[in-house]
Amino acid sequence: MATMANPTRDDFAALLDQTLGQADGFEGRVVIGTVTAIENDLAVIDVGLKSEGRVPLREFAAPGQKADLKVGDEVEVYVDRVENANGEAMLSRDRARREAAWDKLELEFSQGNRVEGVIFGRVKGGFTVDLSGAVAFLPGSQVDIRPVRDVQPLMDLPQPFQILKMDRKRGNIVVSRRAVLEENRAEQRSGLIQSLAEGQVIDGVVKNITDYGAFVDLGGIDGLLHVTDLSYKRVNHPSEMLNIGDTVKVQIIRINRDTQRISLGMKQLESDPWDGAASKYPVGAKLSGRVTNITEYGAFVELEPGIEGLVHVSEMSWTKKNVHPGKIVSTSQEVDVVVLEVDGDKRRISLGLKQAQQNPWEAFAAAHPVGTEVEGEVKNATEFGLFIGLDGDVDGMVHMSDIAWGISGEDALNLHRKGETVKAVVLAIEPDKERISLGMKQLERGGVATGAAASGAGARVNKNEVVTVTVLEVRDAGLEVQVGDDGATGFIKRTDLGRDRDEQRPERFQVGQKFDAMVTGLDRSKKPTFSVKAMQIAEEKQAVAQYGSSDSGASLGDILGEALKAREEKK
Repeated sequence: MATMANPTRDDFAALLDQTLGQADGFEGRVVIGTVTAIENDLAVIDVGLKSEGRVPLREFAAPGQKADLKVGDEVEVYVDRVENANGEAMLSRDRARREAAWDKLELEFSQGNRVEGVIFGRVKGGFTVDLSGAVAFLPGSQVDIRPVRDVQPLMDLPQPFQILKMDRKRGNIVVSRRAVLEENRAEQRSGLIQSLAEGQVIDGVVKNITDYGAFVDLGGIDGLLHVTDLSYKRVNHPSEMLNIGDTVKVQIIRINRDTQRISLGMKQLESDPWDGAASKYPVGAKLSGRVTNITEYGAFVELEPGIEGLVHVSEMSWTKKNVHPGKIVSTSQEVDVVVLEVDGDKRRISLGLKQAQQNPWEAFAAAHPVGTEVEGEVKNATEFGLFIGLDGDVDGMVHMSDIAWGISGEDALNLHRKGETVKAVVLAIEPDKERISLGMKQLERGGVATGAAASGAGARVNKNEVVTVTVLEVRDAGLEVQVGDDGATGFIKRTDLGRDRDEQRPERFQVGQKFDAMVTGLDRSKKPTFSVKAMQIAEEKQAVAQYGSSDSGASLGDILGEALKAREEKK
């Protein structure tokens, strides 16, 4: 019979199975082992198996520190394999810490508690954190409340984190440092905001500057100092008065305890320049100021720091209408203005720029009384008249009925073009309505009877009128003629000397010869034009209408003869 002193093959196999079976139970478990030796950078650990295992010393040290381990210490290790190719146990201190850490982290995550960890590495999109053995991912956006340029001072330091997500099967843990900071800050804000009151004056530090204002740290809670509350004077950008890091004295204007928002002011600590503004700036007072801002509807003029008035575009110039204010004044320009209206309650002052200057319409009236002859350029031609540029940058209007004698207003308008220099006489001036009436035909010979200029039988001619003219000069192109002895002078083109070609010869006329012609209009120089041909055609039409047509049996010669005889008898 076999004994234990002399085991049989079966006994040996049973013992081996029993031993291996127990060893298989070790794999994948965390067990307690004893350090039996330290060899170079390895620790030899006995966990009760056939052979010992070796674990690197670095696995027993915290990140950035040395391992504090000696022979005889009991440590927890993870059994990966009972025996490797060399017959040694495969042990891991990291895996032991990791498994224990996961158990603890799952408990803390389920309860919503914070955990302590150490940032020890940088990866794409963030950083790695050691949570007592378990490695977590810290996204870059979760490092701090505000973007952090240099994370180095935060590395290798134990600090609290909040677990956002964890998956043990995949070995993923996502943590946030920002959530902890925001929670701490909210607690501080809640406590600090209870100690503040509206109207309180407090010191703060400028933390950030934007286009609309500055954020001021009041010792754990931020308040907004809006740009309109920086000063009573105009401030285009907060950076004109503040720099990041400045210590400023502010007054708490409003506190919203629900949203924990605080509105601050600096100008409230200064005296209000609008107090007594109505007495300082009476209506009609002429003042000097500086243009601070230009808009489409006007320009703002600073009368003193904190008090600005608006010069509306309609009050900027006597003569320049419908132009952008920027074409009249420029920013920072010193100007003279007149106070038009003051509203202290609404903090508004209406100013006039043109009122500080002489009214050019009144100046023109003083220098050019009615009847004065003036000269100017045709600025514009409208359907009812011409606008003439005059001295003092004012315009006068010549109504179409006052352009020329003897022709319609429409025909008279066609005689002149924009840019042409013309002469006229002042007919009427209305400074209050900014209106000057001019006349051009009143300067012509043969115009309205004014003294010797209107004398003579043919002093006044009208279109389509038949007049007796006297030949002044015979030219190849026609005849220079005059109405009566001292009337208007004009020209008859050779083609207008008669209907027949034989009649269209200027040489058949002599200087001093008189004959009848029809006034056909005015040329560009305002001189009348005449035509014998037009008169003949008109007489023929009249004779036909009066004495009958050729169908009546009378010849055209008979009809014309009767017409000429009637005209001679009339003369």
